[in-house]
Amino acid sequence: MSDVAQMNELVQKYKALKQEIEKVIVGQEKVVDQIICALFSGGHALLVGVPGLAKTLMVQTVAQTLGLKFSRIQFTPDLMPSDIIGSEILDVNKTFKFIKGPLFGNIILADEINRTPPKTQAALLEAMQECAVTVAGQRYDLDRPYFVLATQNPIEQEGTYPLPEAQLDRFMFAIELDYPSFEEEVAIVKATTSDKIGVPSSLLDGPTLVGFQQLIRRMPVADNLVNYAVELVSKTRPGNAKATASVKEFIDWGAGPRASQNLILAAKTHAALRGKYSPDIEDLQEVAVPILRHRLLKNYKAEAEGRKIEDLIRGLF
Repeated sequence: MSDVAQMNELVQKYKALKQEIEKVIVGQEKVVDQIICALFSGGHALLVGVPGLAKTLMVQTVAQTLGLKFSRIQFTPDLMPSDIIGSEILDVNKTFKFIKGPLFGNIILADEINRTPPKTQAALLEAMQECAVTVAGQRYDLDRPYFVLATQNPIEQEGTYPLPEAQLDRFMFAIELDYPSFEEEVAIVKATTSDKIGVPSSLLDGPTLVGFQQLIRRMPVADNLVNYAVELVSKTRPGNAKATASVKEFIDWGAGPRASQNLILAAKTHAALRGKYSPDIEDLQEVAVPILRHRLLKNYKAEAEGRKIEDLIRGLF
């Protein structure tokens, strides 16, 4: 199949995926778009939202529509690395046998990731970055596609362990969920208090999804867009000559090169899902906020004045 034909198929699959997800999830269209964009880009996503906004249900629904192996890990303060990676046991033949943990799947839901200690967070870091885990000196590769979707409650601070910047940087997107509108909440209440429950169909399999990810990487990108992405990220660094006045005033730390890579890859995916054969600046700007918001560190002045990181990012365009 030619790349053009495969691209057209991708657009049809994307539209069908959204229709299936809408059988279960009411509203949150932008959030669903960003999750799908991360998925086809081959990146991981962090969902940030207060309890009750269907973060877990959303991930489960996406996994169902893709027909991939789904694992849910409830992160708690007593969770150990071996609980998620797996461990070696001594079998009846007195030989060590490795029993795989829940990290061995295609879509991993890391529920309330900031409620577990740094040691367990670090175990997840290797899986996210290397698509492999190491146990007793032995490396085990994880199946492709591999997608970690973590959830985090932004208002609960007691008993939590904030994610270090190194781990936050591994997430391609930081997606913020907001409360539904009045009309959406009415539809949610009607849908969830009746005996008619939407069941999404499976539309894709692993090899097809990997094929689409490779297709997006083959998509051509103009040099001026790459330069624009790198310049945009350079503007977020207070010590850089390209930094804007607002960045120098309100930002302590800017984004690294991984942000530039993710901007181009996500812009490609955003364009491909809309039937375009090459991304433009508008595609990149559409994905810039969720890609940069968790990579910029505001200073005390920004916090005191109530400056929103999203507004500072948009001010760079």
